[in-house]
Amino acid sequence: MSKFYVASSFKNKETVRYVSQHLKDKGFTHTYDWTQNERASTLENLEKIGDQERNAVLESDFVIVILPAGKGSHIELGIALGQGKKIYLYSPDGEVNNCDTTSTFYHLPEVSKCVGTIKNLLEKITAIEYVFN
Repeated sequence: MSKFYVASSFKNKETVRYVSQHLKDKGFTHTYDWTQNERASTLENLEKIGDQERNAVLESDFVIVILPAGKGSHIELGIALGQGKKIYLYSPDGEVNNCDTTSTFYHLPEVSKCVGTIKNLLEKITAIEYVFN
C-alpha cells in the first residue's frame, strides 16, 4: 500500500488525526505523525521536527494538505511539488477557489483539490489510490 503524509496547522490537529487513522485502517502507511508533538520551544526542537517532517514528505507516495494551513504546511507542499508527489488539497469552504486569496500552486496539475466534507476527501483519496496499488 501507499505511504502518505498529512500537512496542516495545529488548529486542525484532530482532523489530521481522523484522516490519518482512516487511511491507516484502509492499509495505507503514515510516514510521520506530527500531531504527537507539542509546539517546538527551542531552535533544536524546530530543527529535529523539521528534519522528521521533510523526510516524511520525501518518503511518502502522496501528500494531503488540509486547509487552513500554516507556513510549515506550505513548505511541505513545496517539497512535495518539487519531488513530483501526488497532492490532495482539502478546502472545507471552497476558499481554495477564491482568486483573491488562493495560491497559484494550489492549481497545478499534480494537485487534486477537494472541497466539501472530510468524507468527500477520504472517498476521493481511497478511490484514486486503490487504483494505483
